[in-house]
Amino acid sequence: MGDAGRDGAGAFDDARMEMAMGLLLRLGVLLAATVVMAGGAMYLADHAGSRVNYDKFVPHPITVRHPTELAQSDATAVLDLGILLLIATPIARVAFAVVAFARERDRLYVAISATVLAVLLWGMLRGG
Repeated sequence: MGDAGRDGAGAFDDARMEMAMGLLLRLGVLLAATVVMAGGAMYLADHAGSRVNYDKFVPHPITVRHPTELAQSDATAVLDLGILLLIATPIARVAFAVVAFARERDRLYVAISATVLAVLLWGMLRGG
């Protein structure tokens, strides 16, 4: 039996890690797109018949700063949530990489992925 039992289907190798990361990215983008489409439909329903002034551009900053603000369930909050989900998808991928590399006991890639994750989170939470 020796080493044959170790290389079974339960092993977490590079191919399974890549498949899981790909699935994570696809599901994240699909979820974000679904939420944005729902928010867009809500926005169109709320503003049906409104006249649009294309002479002046008015930017819309993301207003959702706390999960309780999503309880308002207005169209802009849903759109903001979709954008935040889209931003969170690659960050979740890097966090997954840290865990996956730790499971493989690859210290170098754990350190690199953790550094990338720290830079991403610092940049996001720092604001500006």
